[in-house]
Amino acid sequence: MSSSTRRNELGDFLKARRMDLSPAMVGLADSGGGRRRVTGLRREEVALLASISTDYYTRLEQGRRQASAAVLDIIAGVLRLDEDERAYMLELAGKDTHRSRRQTSQKVQPQLRQLLDDLSHVPAMVLGRRMDVLAWNPLAGALLGDFDHIPGKQRNYVRMVFLDPAVRALYRDWPEVAQTGVAQLRMEAARDPEDPRLTALVGELSLRDEDFRRWWGAHRVATRGMGTKVLHHPVMGDLTLDWNTLTCATDPDQQLVTYTAEPGTPSHDALRILASWTTGTREAEADRSQPGQR
Repeated sequence: MSSSTRRNELGDFLKARRMDLSPAMVGLADSGGGRRRVTGLRREEVALLASISTDYYTRLEQGRRQASAAVLDIIAGVLRLDEDERAYMLELAGKDTHRSRRQTSQKVQPQLRQLLDDLSHVPAMVLGRRMDVLAWNPLAGALLGDFDHIPGKQRNYVRMVFLDPAVRALYRDWPEVAQTGVAQLRMEAARDPEDPRLTALVGELSLRDEDFRRWWGAHRVATRGMGTKVLHHPVMGDLTLDWNTLTCATDPDQQLVTYTAEPGTPSHDALRILASWTTGTREAEADRSQPGQR
């Protein structure tokens, strides 16, 4: 992605965010008497609140000039950007330069691989750049889907959420899960805008799914954190699970995602049963693979 394209992305993002705000939300009187030609704030209103000229802000939103980090911080306050949105804006503006250019290939860290193997009662997987699924434990495969049968280049969490019918049906709150995935992918695009695999992924999903195309155009952003997901598992039924993200200290581009349930709840009991079934299946397969076993 060229610097001019990146500035255009920044302009689109700023425009999308000011469209979300009304004069009343930022303490301004509606001078249009209730008949406004634009949705949200006007450019001149953002400029007024940021104490910059309308021409300056207009040129920034049109991708025709750059702004300092200090000015961008002020604009972030005016547009009510949260922490994730502010980080995304700075990435697009080229102000977050502490990240080095990332390599195109990625392998799971050995320490994370060992941790996955030790988490026998907790579904867990490792997500890398572009939300690629780098590794998983057997319980995550039993809960979320058979990763082994997905070609490596297609083993991407957001792609599965949108294009895999089984994964799509797994989430009771699919629209929320899908929109969060798009927002997290947006953040990835800001961090590595020249990644050809990410560009190809966004292009494929935009062509194949109208919801993705619409949500991508909304310029919402989010980092991977924590939350709750409601699943309808084909075997275990309805599950309410808490998910959490742990970042690898030696490679911040790799994150361990775990799924847990409150002890004593039906969801916790169901995970235990699924873990026992998964362990039994693996042991049976191991026995069949031993020479002389029948």
